[in-house]
Amino acid sequence: MTGKPRASKQRDRILEILQSNRIHAGAQWVYEQLRSEYPHLSLGNVYRNLNILVDLGKVNRLPLGSGSDVYEAVKDPHYHFICDRCGEIFDVEIPEELQAEIGRRIQETEGHLVVSRSVEYHGICRECRRRDQ
Repeated sequence: MTGKPRASKQRDRILEILQSNRIHAGAQWVYEQLRSEYPHLSLGNVYRNLNILVDLGKVNRLPLGSGSDVYEAVKDPHYHFICDRCGEIFDVEIPEELQAEIGRRIQETEGHLVVSRSVEYHGICRECRRRDQ
């Protein structure tokens, strides 16, 4: 992206929606939230604004391999647990000391220098497990 993008009420509103809860939202979901408020809004416009927010560092894009990216406004370091049954995404907090220890072990045993982390855990969430019982 070159230069700073012009201010946009729609973009501000998208950020507000993502910040309102710790949610992991697809562009389609964001579009549905804004459709009545902005009747001329297109899904393409939502994608463009989400990409600008990612470029500005205000939103994270999570390419989870499902074909559609998911976005979140949470910027603190955390990981994700993805339920393979219902598709729900949960934030997982792992202490920084443990994360740093894993990075140190990778460097000591493999010789690689870890400069960033992106970890997903997959399994069956608590609610799906309850339904199975």
